[in-house]
Amino acid sequence: MTLGIHWGHSLAFDSPCDFGLVCQGAMTTHVIVDGYNLLGARGQVGPDLEFAREQLLRDLSTYRQRKGHAVTVVFDGWQQAIGAERREHRMGVQVVYSKRGERADQVIQRLAEEFGRDCAVVSSDREVTDFAKSRGAFVMGSIEFDSKLRISSVVATRSGLKQKAEEDALPQRTADKKGNARKLPKALRRRNRQLRGF
Repeated sequence: MTLGIHWGHSLAFDSPCDFGLVCQGAMTTHVIVDGYNLLGARGQVGPDLEFAREQLLRDLSTYRQRKGHAVTVVFDGWQQAIGAERREHRMGVQVVYSKRGERADQVIQRLAEEFGRDCAVVSSDREVTDFAKSRGAFVMGSIEFDSKLRISSVVATRSGLKQKAEEDALPQRTADKKGNARKLPKALRRRNRQLRGF
């Protein structure tokens, strides 16, 4: 991309976002959720699975409306007699059921490959998270994301709780580290900056 400057000189660089210029869609991240993994983290895998899936879709829809991220939730469909991958849009959330012979993990890996750095993968499955990280995706554990979903639903009803809830979610530095005790390690500060977008 080349930008013209009024002096007649031009600058060339990869992305205007690299230099702090305003970008349309720079903050929109595609969130890819491992559906049954998240339901397991919630403790909702059991006989009333259909109700749990519907509740999850409602929570993800509320989250999508609040944050503006595109959301895709992937469920295993290979156990059913579905020969092809099935996709549907429900409540603003894209729902994907894997085809027969393919696990949801494989669909998530394929989507992480497709979106790369422009996506965040929500799963606690080590194979999925390692693959997504290798493709540059931001990775969030199911329990961590579920806490964001629950905060999101509380904030939707009581906007004053937003700041307090976000402060409580940040990890604290342990006392055995040297240096400024108030300053978190660089990796944690970077992760906290990324988490603020969720």
